[in-house]
Amino acid sequence: MSYFILVAVLMFIAPAACIAFAVLAHHAALDWALALRWFTFWIVGARLGSAGLRQMLNPAFTARQILGIEGDDALLLVRELGFANTAFGAIGILSLWWPAWAAPAAIAGAVFLGLAGINHAMQAHRNARENFAMLTDLVGALVLAACVWGAGSMA
Repeated sequence: MSYFILVAVLMFIAPAACIAFAVLAHHAALDWALALRWFTFWIVGARLGSAGLRQMLNPAFTARQILGIEGDDALLLVRELGFANTAFGAIGILSLWWPAWAAPAAIAGAVFLGLAGINHAMQAHRNARENFAMLTDLVGALVLAACVWGAGSMA
């Protein structure tokens, strides 16, 4: 599956589908807590977790295809970024079973994605993949922050 499609599915289509399914099939209330649950699971858990696994197993993809860094000098750092993304992903996935973890996972994910998006924006020469990573990082950070804020205002 193409990078662009996979990221769009993990960050937007899958969470929206899970929210719709919960509301339609299980008559769940359409509220911020439901959005927090599913956006945290998919954006932090699935998206960052899968990015982490890919960065650990194939750091050259992130280095060359997204960041445009040739050579092997950056591979160690990209692999370590993969460790961090996998840790974020684990917390995001586990938040589905431990709902109290959803807000902290979403906050950490929003900070990480927001800073990563800003970092991408500061690069003068970005390729299409890095532009897409920048855009989805920034939108993902805003979605997660809105979910945390909205769910917190319900409490």
